[in-house]
Amino acid sequence: MDSPLAVTTARPGSALLIRDLLHRARRWAPLETVTYRNLRTLTYAELLARMERLGGLLRDLGVKPGDRVGVLDWDSHRYLELFFAVPMTGAAIHTVNVRLTPEQMAWTIRHANDTVLFVHVDFLPLVRACRDAMPAVRKVVVISDDDVAPAVEDTDGDYESGVANARPVESWPDFDENTVATVFYTTGTTGNPKGVYFSHRQIVLHTLTAGMGLAMYDDPLSLRATDVYMPLTPMFHVHAWGLPFLATALGMRQVYPGKYEPTMLLELLERHRITFSHCVPTILQMLLHHPASKTVNWSRLKLVIGGAALSPGVAREANDHGIRILGGYGMSETCPIIAIAHVKPLDVDADAETKLGTYTRTGFPMPLVEVAIHDANGVELEPGKDHIGELVVRAPWLTAGYLDDPQASENLWRGGWLHTGDIAYLDDDGYIRITDRLKDVIKIGGEWISSLEIEAVLGKHPGVREVAVVGVPDAKWDERPHAEVVLRDDAVGTVTERDLQKHLRVSIDDGSIHKRAILTTIVIAAALPKTSVGKIDKKVLRARLAGG
Repeated sequence: MDSPLAVTTARPGSALLIRDLLHRARRWAPLETVTYRNLRTLTYAELLARMERLGGLLRDLGVKPGDRVGVLDWDSHRYLELFFAVPMTGAAIHTVNVRLTPEQMAWTIRHANDTVLFVHVDFLPLVRACRDAMPAVRKVVVISDDDVAPAVEDTDGDYESGVANARPVESWPDFDENTVATVFYTTGTTGNPKGVYFSHRQIVLHTLTAGMGLAMYDDPLSLRATDVYMPLTPMFHVHAWGLPFLATALGMRQVYPGKYEPTMLLELLERHRITFSHCVPTILQMLLHHPASKTVNWSRLKLVIGGAALSPGVAREANDHGIRILGGYGMSETCPIIAIAHVKPLDVDADAETKLGTYTRTGFPMPLVEVAIHDANGVELEPGKDHIGELVVRAPWLTAGYLDDPQASENLWRGGWLHTGDIAYLDDDGYIRITDRLKDVIKIGGEWISSLEIEAVLGKHPGVREVAVVGVPDAKWDERPHAEVVLRDDAVGTVTERDLQKHLRVSIDDGSIHKRAILTTIVIAAALPKTSVGKIDKKVLRARLAGG
């Protein structure tokens, strides 16, 4: 006779499905609101009813379990509806990166095998130009900010009319929690983008753990259900870091900004008294240095920085504006949140400079996350600054691999760990400390020098806004560091490259960074190249330098 403790049959409600993230919001916050730009506000009751009609529209469009549905839209209430409704039908949503080149964008749609596209009118010319390169696409639905989208040839109706007229789904279907829910593509550094994918189970576990991790401690910030949330990370990029799923599950007031225009972002931040957001450092700096930023009361904002290191200079500037800020860590393949740089309770009474050092650490692993540092032979290293290697991770929500790319998937997961490509160590307090990307380490005379360490030192100069350091070929040293620096407006014309060299020399002389950082050449630039999600694009910088 089987033991009564042996679970052999899954009971109703035991599967982890995205639909179940909506239960609390439906009962707790039916009158709370979700706002799109300055154009539309919906209550949660209205939003959930629209999701049910959207499910009916997907049914009418012939979307079946296992299909993939591509979305090309600005950050909006519609995108949020699609975040939930598409996977709740058993299909997978492909959040198309609209900042890729048209050729790359078409390649991802073809590779994902999207059968239906929801396309904002702004992107229709791109889709039309590439339609022959997307043979699986059989339906295109037009999205517009107007109540009724303009009639467009070769399309299959508009979003608002389709949602308004569709018969709502009576209930969302049951299926295996390991069903793929989302697909999107990493930008990569060479070749075509790589597709990563996540199941319902992974999305739900990431949502619950992110909520736990962000709410655990107040120093320097915590997320509360009473916060007002607006993403400053595009929804096509790793589900806007998964926060729209969490905000909706909690029934939070939400604001979606549409196309990222600085004046509109600043207007929404102030008008809606936004209290919680997340972005890469370059977006924060763009907003803080915009002329309209003076109208914003920044002191209510709690901000998580990811995608690139939170430098001490950026952290100080945020603190000067009253922003409560901390760093986090993740990547496309990790769904993305892996670590958050909260201050431990024993350190809450530390001085401001010590705590600032904690905020700018890469982060402490979240619950359910296992991390290790491996050397080149896959041997685990002990904690400590002298034990630097590649950061590898395990967690229940990491991508299983790259879509239809078994060789790259096997390499990603070699040895049973997901390989991040980040060079790091674990400090004595258990925090992850990223020192560089494997591809960004500078090799000088047989030694590895961290580009991030040089960037951190130069970033502390009060006249520096942004800095990027890359290795350039050198006949004597193999490589030497090259830094390009963007100055703050009030430093242009007063801070020179010689001043920055002197500033760097101080840290070299006191042993803070490697002595061979003295080989760094420094150039003051008007701007730095950026990726489609606002990160500094070092591959473009290297290519430009290689071309003379």
